[in-house]
Amino acid sequence: MKIVLASNNKGKLVELQALFGPLGCTLITQSELGVPEAPEPHRTFVENALAKARNAAHHTGLPALADDAGLCVDALGGLPGVDTAYYATQFGYPKGDDNNVIALLKQMRGVENRRAALVSTLVAVRSENDPEPLIAMGRARGLLTQEPMGSNGFGFDPVMWIPEFGQTFAQLAPEVKNANSHRGRAARAMVQLMREQWLGQDAA
Repeated sequence: MKIVLASNNKGKLVELQALFGPLGCTLITQSELGVPEAPEPHRTFVENALAKARNAAHHTGLPALADDAGLCVDALGGLPGVDTAYYATQFGYPKGDDNNVIALLKQMRGVENRRAALVSTLVAVRSENDPEPLIAMGRARGLLTQEPMGSNGFGFDPVMWIPEFGQTFAQLAPEVKNANSHRGRAARAMVQLMREQWLGQDAA
């Protein structure tokens, strides 16, 4: 089964393809199929993910999977949240993962409460007008470090310290990260939903 991934993020494709491997499906990024990016005007992850999935299905006629994810920082009232990808631009930096990290660490300078959560919401649709989208959420809590640590992963992985491992997500081996990350948790839940509701397979 081919599923269009409503994202152009290569890191996200690699992670999700590995996680969806058990289904025997192939994820294709929307850029490979000439799909324009969908507007994301909403203030919740699930609404934005649904908009992206419907847009990709509309332009390709294929089932679509979208991920809207972000960092929710306790001390910032849950921000940057849905604005995570563009966080750096709010402070005069060009858009990009490295600049997001720089901007965040500057905002958090001197802040004692370092609690934060990486959140992933996956939405899958069989067609553009699917009335029954599949929705799966994953959350990984941790503490923001004072400086980046590790070279694996992407996004805020280098500053997301996971106490149970004593490392940031960017320091963990990919298979360990995938098993414990917000996206990994959401993907496992989505795989189960697809098995049951799209493929008619019993729970594994």
